[in-house]
Amino acid sequence: MIGRLAGTLAAKTPPQVLVDVQGVGYEVDVPMSTFYNLPALGEKVLLLTHFVVREDAQLLFGFLTAAERATFRELTRISGVGPRTALAILSGLSVTELAQAVALQDGGRLVKVPGIGKKTAERLLLELKGRLGPELAPSTTTPLDDAQADIAQALLALGYNEREAQAALKALPPGVGVSEGIKLALKALTR
Repeated sequence: MIGRLAGTLAAKTPPQVLVDVQGVGYEVDVPMSTFYNLPALGEKVLLLTHFVVREDAQLLFGFLTAAERATFRELTRISGVGPRTALAILSGLSVTELAQAVALQDGGRLVKVPGIGKKTAERLLLELKGRLGPELAPSTTTPLDDAQADIAQALLALGYNEREAQAALKALPPGVGVSEGIKLALKALTR
């Protein structure tokens, strides 16, 4: 098994890169999140890899971070999600965004990824719940009602992290509406 590659970046053709390792060129498929953070051609690069052997092909997938590779591996363990679909998901969502979508059970984020329909999104949310690991999945300490989930989603969309959103939700009065809750949460977060 090939666990990582360290070499010179020889070519970049999305979603594939060519890494020259002491004269041997490895074609590696990478998610767009990795692709955009690669160095310039001719520069040194280190990719963590996942090697897939099938009857008709041997495929090598590369990632800049261990979190991306771990998430890719979790995605490919789900029935009906192959390496190409997992790569598409990681190209459309960051690891943190995916973890937030799973924690909030937000299928809307997943269906925005090309090739992911409503049924696939629902299956992903169901099967990934609790499987992304504590370092990837944001903590959700209390179950949220619909209004609280909408408020939390709005705060995440505005750039606040999961911890800040949860703290703001705890400060809200019970039974608050979505629009009023967002206003109160923003006031609490700006203090």
